[in-house]
Amino acid sequence: MERAIKVVILSVIFTVSQITCQEAILHISNGGTEREYCIVHNHSWTPLATSLDDAKQYPLVTMTSTVLCNASEITPDVVKGKALVVMRGDCDFSQKALNAQNLGATTLLIASNKSLITPSANDSEYSKVQIPLALMRYRDFLEAQQVFGKEMQVRLYAPPHSKIDPSIAVILLISIVTVVLGGYWSGACERDRLNSCAPGGGGGESKAESGELSLYSPLKVVIFVAFMCGMLVLMYFFYNVLVYVIIAIFCLASASALFSCFDAVMDKIGCGTLSFSVRNCNISVRSLILAAVCITIAVIWGVYRNEERWIWILQDLLGIAFCLNFMKTISLSNFKICVILLSLLLVYDVFFVFITPFFTKNGVSIMVQVALGPDASGEKLPVVMRVPRFSAWAQNLCGMQFSILGYGDIIVPGLLVAYCSRFDVWINSSKKIYFVSCCIAYLLGMILTFAVMLLSGMGQPALLYLVPFTLITSAVVAGCRGEIKQFWSGTTYRVLDSSREPLLPEGRTDRSIAERC
Repeated sequence: MERAIKVVILSVIFTVSQITCQEAILHISNGGTEREYCIVHNHSWTPLATSLDDAKQYPLVTMTSTVLCNASEITPDVVKGKALVVMRGDCDFSQKALNAQNLGATTLLIASNKSLITPSANDSEYSKVQIPLALMRYRDFLEAQQVFGKEMQVRLYAPPHSKIDPSIAVILLISIVTVVLGGYWSGACERDRLNSCAPGGGGGESKAESGELSLYSPLKVVIFVAFMCGMLVLMYFFYNVLVYVIIAIFCLASASALFSCFDAVMDKIGCGTLSFSVRNCNISVRSLILAAVCITIAVIWGVYRNEERWIWILQDLLGIAFCLNFMKTISLSNFKICVILLSLLLVYDVFFVFITPFFTKNGVSIMVQVALGPDASGEKLPVVMRVPRFSAWAQNLCGMQFSILGYGDIIVPGLLVAYCSRFDVWINSSKKIYFVSCCIAYLLGMILTFAVMLLSGMGQPALLYLVPFTLITSAVVAGCRGEIKQFWSGTTYRVLDSSREPLLPEGRTDRSIAERC
């Protein structure tokens, strides 16, 4: 299941908004009740106040029965000194604004049944309008009427947009914790596997070893990356069909991964399990409960995946479990394979983020279009960690804004971290020097990625920074310790010269143990 979904792992980090215009807030009150709604304005018209305290309050006059293309339809005394709301359509925004201004209105709100857009006009028209102008959703206006009735006091303001948001720290925490836990889990499984091969260890296939897949051939790595490129291009051209296939696969794979994570935690804390027999088959009660919980979580996500206000929590939980299980299940046999895989994926990442915009019709990279979907309001691929921007209050009223991180930015460097963790096991490193060093390098790479993103104001392919940081750090550590040959060759019982003794835990050098493993 993991192999089926890994072909669409994306490696790009950026901030995303569903409505690409200038969002602001409409504050409505009637003395006892207050509500805030999304509005869209244009800075080229009369600017709005930056805070609620600085915004002027006006009574609202409802004229949604007219589109205000003709000022003679309204008596000036009705709207003079007040805010006015009319319907969108039939004439341009500047004509409506000039009519409202000539009638003596202080603010113009245009209720829209269509998608909100930035109200614009010819450059010569902007200077003629001296009153604030904004669009709002018609359904929001109807809701406000039900809450407040006809007595509504309105204030319009546009809080400043902050580049630095606490969501970045949350994304950073999710990524580093996932990489550290995934690497530790891979190393722990490797130690259990080697111990099971030792004399008195019981032999056979250990629980940690079951289902593990290893990449050891450079040719297979090249084919794998080429397959990823092909799948990404197919997703670009056939997104509306393949997105549902990926969603279905993600539900199955993430539920299985979540079960593996919960089961490992239960084993770690020593939680026992009861079982019962059905036709000579032992069934674990704990496994049944965990399976039911994991399937339920995946089904809930699948059903409510487009409910953005809260479903991101479940998507991140399933995504973390998927990444952890991927790092534990897929192992790279040596540093040579790590270098080939990470280098190819770095080229893949940079090409599809920076180069493909020159070939697409709208000038947006294939990576971004696949990650976000061709339609901002449609289905999206579940291949990113998402955390809402906490400080973007006005923007979140109009459409949730997220800081996102592709699973690939966790899994790809995480595979190298997992290899370092297993190598520490092979050389019996009590300080886990390779694992700790690679984790620190990953953290520094992520910090640099966010710094460049904030300074440049555009999304960054995180692998551009993570791959050099982690690969160079790992190689330097191995060189300083005089273990570069072993580190490059990796699993000693597979590829090292037969004249060398295999590296085993606790200093054991029994070649028969290595061969059995």
